[in-house]
Amino acid sequence: MPEVDGYMLMSQVRRLPREQGGTIPAIALTAYAGELDQQQALAAGFHRHVTKPIEPQELIKAITSLRPLLSERLSEHSVESGV
Repeated sequence: MPEVDGYMLMSQVRRLPREQGGTIPAIALTAYAGELDQQQALAAGFHRHVTKPIEPQELIKAITSLRPLLSERLSEHSVESGV
């Protein structure tokens, strides 16, 4: 992303209303593995920080760890829309 890095993008997403995706679960998948990098990703609004290279099973675990957040978000949407 030439003009915006992932941290800046996620900060912009987090400023959106929930209805426009502001609370969507997100994982930072990056080559930057330091503690400061992890803190920066979490501060930007990512839920998880995962470093490359990553084994497929580890990526699947990271994704499924966000499932409760997605389920919560979907159930809130269902209540609001009367579904």
